[in-house]
Amino acid sequence: MPLAKALELAQEYDLDLVEVAATARPPVCKLMDYGKFKYESAMKAREARKNQAHTVIKEMKLRPKIDPHDYDTKKGHVVRFLKQGDKVKITIMFRGREQSRPELGFRLLQRLADDVQDLGFVESSPKQDGRNMIMVLGPHKKKTEAMAEARALADARKAERQGRTGSDAASADDDDAVAEDLVTEDAVTEAQDAPAEAPATEAEAPVEQPAASQGA
Repeated sequence: MPLAKALELAQEYDLDLVEVAATARPPVCKLMDYGKFKYESAMKAREARKNQAHTVIKEMKLRPKIDPHDYDTKKGHVVRFLKQGDKVKITIMFRGREQSRPELGFRLLQRLADDVQDLGFVESSPKQDGRNMIMVLGPHKKKTEAMAEARALADARKAERQGRTGSDAASADDDDAVAEDLVTEDAVTEAQDAPAEAPATEAEAPVEQPAASQGA
């Protein structure tokens, strides 16, 4: 189709003439709403980025003689990372004479691996790296699965909050209605208990006193 004819059709249908295959011979063009096309392309790219899974390696540092409370706190972070589908790099830091006892760090790493075995596995076995000992834990759950579960949980919580808000509003309406009924009943009761007004009586005519008799 000649270019002039294509431009005429685009103007007639209020569309844009877009070249989609410039290297073809002859070049291929298409009639479309270019603004709508750009918007839909941006939305598709955004959705694709949203569903992409980026594996992140988190790091947790411990000391060989860590306090039990601190250990539980660190383990809680590791559990959270594994539930999110992320890998976790565990680093045991040795200082001073602790470097002569690497078995302390090895036992601590083994203990941690056993505590979180339901959520992750040892991807890289403990190994000495200078003053540190390093182990990498990998999650059993894929990142995409963890993201999907997190979104489903967030949607469920949102729906629960909305349902709770709706029930609270309905309860408030019921309470208002009951209060209005009570006010109405009280008003009726007061009206019934009020004493009846005495009927108005006609004013009695004044009695005329006889004129005093004059003395003889």
